Amino acid sequence: MENLATSEVLDPEKLSFDRFRDEVLKDYRLACESREASLLGRKEVLTGKAKFGIFGDGKEVPQVAMAKFFKPGDFYAGYYRDQTFAFATGAATVEEFFSQLYADPDPRHDPHSAGRQMNSHFATALVDTDGSPLDLVNRKNLTAGLAPTAAQMPRALGLACASKAFREVGELASFSGLSNNGNEVCFCTIGDASTSEGHFWETLNAAGVLQVPLAIFVWDDGYGISVPRQYQTTKGSISEVLEGFRKKEGTNGIDIYKVKAWDYAGMCEVFESGIRAVRHTHTPALFHVEEVTQPQGHSTSGSHERYKSPERLEWEREWDGIKKMKEWIIENALAGEDELGEIETEAKEFTRNGRNLAWEKYQAPIRVQVGRSVELIREMASQSSDRSEALHQLASSLASNREPGRKEVLQTLHSAMGMAGETSAAQHAGAYYRDLQKENAALYNTFLYHEGDRRIGQVPEVKAEFAAGSPVLNGYEVLNRYFDTLFANDARVLAFGEDLGKIGDVNQGFAGLQSKHGAERIFDTGIRELTIMGQGIGMALRGLRPIAEIQYIDYLLYGLQPLSDDLATLQYRTAGRQTAPLIVRTRGHRLEGIWHSGSPMGLILHSLRGLHVCVPRNMVQAAGMYNTLLEGVDPALMVECLNGYRLKERLPSNLLEFRVPLGIPEVLKEGEDISIVSYGSTLRIVQEAAEALEASGIGCEVIDVQTLLPFDVHHRIVESLKKTSRILIVDEDVPGGAAAFIFNKVMEEQAGYRWLDTAPRTLTAQAHRPAYSSDGDYFSKPNVEDIIDMVRAMMAE
Repeated sequence: MENLATSEVLDPEKLSFDRFRDEVLKDYRLACESREASLLGRKEVLTGKAKFGIFGDGKEVPQVAMAKFFKPGDFYAGYYRDQTFAFATGAATVEEFFSQLYADPDPRHDPHSAGRQMNSHFATALVDTDGSPLDLVNRKNLTAGLAPTAAQMPRALGLACASKAFREVGELASFSGLSNNGNEVCFCTIGDASTSEGHFWETLNAAGVLQVPLAIFVWDDGYGISVPRQYQTTKGSISEVLEGFRKKEGTNGIDIYKVKAWDYAGMCEVFESGIRAVRHTHTPALFHVEEVTQPQGHSTSGSHERYKSPERLEWEREWDGIKKMKEWIIENALAGEDELGEIETEAKEFTRNGRNLAWEKYQAPIRVQVGRSVELIREMASQSSDRSEALHQLASSLASNREPGRKEVLQTLHSAMGMAGETSAAQHAGAYYRDLQKENAALYNTFLYHEGDRRIGQVPEVKAEFAAGSPVLNGYEVLNRYFDTLFANDARVLAFGEDLGKIGDVNQGFAGLQSKHGAERIFDTGIRELTIMGQGIGMALRGLRPIAEIQYIDYLLYGLQPLSDDLATLQYRTAGRQTAPLIVRTRGHRLEGIWHSGSPMGLILHSLRGLHVCVPRNMVQAAGMYNTLLEGVDPALMVECLNGYRLKERLPSNLLEFRVPLGIPEVLKEGEDISIVSYGSTLRIVQEAAEALEASGIGCEVIDVQTLLPFDVHHRIVESLKKTSRILIVDEDVPGGAAAFIFNKVMEEQAGYRWLDTAPRTLTAQAHRPAYSSDGDYFSKPNVEDIIDMVRAMMAE
């Protein structure tokens, strides 16, 4: 559901007593409904209806208070304890909560993840079906929840940084549907134990430096699963240990507040003034919410009685937030015991109704499948006399299953078809089985990338044009001209990274552009790859088109977790409702030394499905790929050749117009005897070897794959293999890396094995990191002589 409603801010001095009372009782009702959802949710797991459950019981009162100050246009980045916040903001319903708990794959029932995420991972729509941003100013925006501890922190920084950009970059004022002058606050929640993660500290430090509107709420229940707080945090208090971060007059930093989770009125007062300051001054704030209880323990995987003392359990019962809120309401004569009891009863009934509706909607299409499958199996039984009894047993077993899943339907059909043999009934069952496979593939295997009209494969190729007398420049100068033109024509594009701003990056691609286009759009960051990635993800979620730089591909490991767990999975786990078209710019391949000549493409391919991976051989190709990516709405990694910045290239005259299509290899040299496939810097070595082999009468067809994700979508490499019947894949990754990926694609997926006259080969770097110096490079990675020798050996077979 979409939430476009505004919320009233609790202010007893401005509201009449009746309105004030109604507001308090509404919050109490919400808290009771959420608690009942947690209690019922646990039962659904323990009775087998749901697979796993993790709930927000004990955090209801802080979250209804927090939600009062979450305004249209604001953004949320949190985790799986925030169901009350989702209910209170209108972003989710109790029925949707249970639909997600049951993993209902129908997006009409679970619009947050279409059954792909665990319960309490909420997400509102940020883009339409074509990937264009919705009106984000007049709705409350929840970015998709994350389960890895503290994984929401880097993205939260980016969401807040976008507000800073919208306030400071004048050219962005026209994008009124994306921001209201940067007045939006990012609300970020985190469990106290998760503040031990490096993600938390790097984010907090960056927020204090940048001064962005980030409000962090720390739910402190004293434990990290079973481990007490004293083993998690210095001094046993995150707010105390952060005192050095506190902002003082004349400094940057953060504001710090401490509240009690059972003090409804006190939290409303502190949250109201604190969030107002964040919104107006862009000073980040941390709200340490202490004395949170956890009535049901960590999750359905165990009981907290195993690690909490009887005294602690009794304290939690006594200081439960809902219990204390009820006492406060009665003490202040806002309602009596009977009226509150009626609210509690109605909340239970409302929540049970939501649960029952969710279950019925989840089961309804499965029961239809069960009914049809039982009919088909009985038809097969009637035509298979020798297996009739066994088939009837299968049908009866499926029909009597009280809580069937799609898996059981397919498994039973598959078993039945195996028993039935070649009969007309089995053929009918097979057709139905294939229909179900297609249906389930659409439910569970879609939206890894954008699937609307702006999908990357729809971007048409536009070839680079070269005017008479077009200048020949160094590769970095081509990129510099390109970025200059791009920034002059698209205000949504921002670029940032280590050494990127003032000096224009270590290879001069942005040289002089900060002074020309502004330090608000092209800027330096600290040495913090993790949050550079998070900064880009959050800004892209808000409709900007950031280019976030990792200085060398070797350092990508520092930023890999948010790229893999958040960015790469975002479209999949929201079923296309959210996308973050971040372009990660980096450089790699051959140069010098262990940490400046990496090519960990296998690592990237395995961990970043959901991103496009571009490996241009030169800077003109890179510019064309940037243009293609900016036409689409998917995230991508661009790996420029580190040793190619000073190679000479002609400057295209249509810098912003030409497009290099992704997933389309290019034949750089035609040949009849062997196909040599490679990419990036290694292509120059391949081409040198091919020229030498040509002189000895061996014709090499040299193919640049251009992109690894997507890969050769039209099977161009197999077309070459049909001609040559031999293939060599050359790669400077370790054995089993990108070369193995290419091998799998060409040999297995494209059935290239059918055209071979000799065994296919891969030639890769050594298993160790490349040694320093030119000699080290030569003996660590494929060289010209290696290629020549392997090709000659293949020709001799």
